[in-house]
Amino acid sequence: MNEIFKQQVWEITRLIPKGRVTSYGAIAKAVGFPNHSRHVGKAMGGCPEDVPAHRVISGSGALSVPEFQQRLEAEDIVVENGRIKNFKTLFWDPLEEL
Repeated sequence: MNEIFKQQVWEITRLIPKGRVTSYGAIAKAVGFPNHSRHVGKAMGGCPEDVPAHRVISGSGALSVPEFQQRLEAEDIVVENGRIKNFKTLFWDPLEEL
């Protein structure tokens, strides 16, 4: 995975508003690689602290990193059984909202 891809992923992730979530796949599409959601996940694994990685979840609304639940709940996002409640309402699509 090259550095330019990682930087693009991180820049989009920084734009996710507090209290909203997006998916690995949505970010992959936004950076021009629609079939690379796993690469987005890998990029998030080593992201800088100013990147809100906790706001990026699976396309089904499930948390990929259970430890992020507390950070999401601090932003008034309700998590039940490892899934975002009202996922469709809270979903932020960078292709539509940027």
